[in-house]
Order: sequence, then structure tokens, then C-alpha cells
Amino acid sequence: MILLERLHSQSRGQLFWILFGFTLLTIIAMQITGAPLKTAVAPGGIVSFELVGTLVGSHRIIDSWQGPVMTWAGINLGLDFLFLFLYGITIALGCLILADKMPDKYKGLKIVGKWLAVGILVAAGLDFVENISLIALLTGSENQFLPVLARWCAIPKFGLILLSLLYVLSGVLIIIINSVSTNMAKKDF
Repeated sequence: MILLERLHSQSRGQLFWILFGFTLLTIIAMQITGAPLKTAVAPGGIVSFELVGTLVGSHRIIDSWQGPVMTWAGINLGLDFLFLFLYGITIALGCLILADKMPDKYKGLKIVGKWLAVGILVAAGLDFVENISLIALLTGSENQFLPVLARWCAIPKFGLILLSLLYVLSGVLIIIINSVSTNMAKKDF
């Protein structure tokens, strides 16, 4: 986190856009590899597996993925390891960049942005633990704790991602509105 904050603002912006591009490519790849995982038992595909929360439910989902679909499940989870790295750093950078650009009158939002930058890295850590649990289940573990662990890593992960993305979107709007109103005020003089 400290490394991201120490990056020069121009370098931070460049790194953000590069990682953003890779993040989008990974999302596309995950959508493609995740499509076969959507079954009657797992209508949300891998997300259904993440949130099922019980060993019986996990077995039902895994049973619905037998054959070539299991290969897609493994590929999708493998991509998710790349994805958690990419989204974690990309969104954290987005939060830090916006916190720095936030007008001074929004000091509270500047602080929130820095905290959310940390929060999204926590989300990526939770995603890592969740993925390990899911892989153990896919490879035959009968540990009843694993689906519970995956679920309780997934729920706060999704919450932190949502909060961070809302911050980024809101921050962009605030900065645009502030810039427009500042430019309009200059034209009035």
C-alpha cells in the first residue's frame, strides 16, 4: 500500500490504465471460461459455488460440473488468482488517485478513499483464501468448513469491491462536477 502511495502521480495514473486494461481482458476471459459453469444447480456459475456455504450444496454444484466443465472450473479459478491481483491493485490505485484529486472541501472523502484502497487489498486477500477453499473442494476435500469459509470470504469481498467501485464512480463524478463548476465560475469573472 505504501508503495502505491509513493508512486509519482503520473506513474500512478499510467500504471492504473495499464492494469485497468489487463483487468478488463481478464474479466472477458473469466466470462468466457465461466459460461459453462452456469447450470441449473449453479445459475450464477462460480459465484454460486463461492456462496453456497454447505458441503452438500458444494457437492451438488461439483456434480453438475462433471466432465469437461470441471476443466473450465479449474481454468476459471486459475484466472481468478490473476484477477484478484489485478483488481486489487487497480481499484486501490483508483481510490488513491481519486483521494488525491478530491477537492479539499471533501477531506472526509479523501480519508475514505485511502481506507478503501486498503479495504480492496483485504478483499483480494479474502478472494485468495476463498479460491484455495474452492480448489480444495473441487479436488475432493470433504472438509465441511471449506464451503463456509469460502462463503464468509466471498460476502465481505463482494461488499468491499462494491464500496470501492462506488467510491471510484462517485469520486469521478465529484471531480467532474467540481471542475465544471470551477470553470464556469472562472468564466463569470
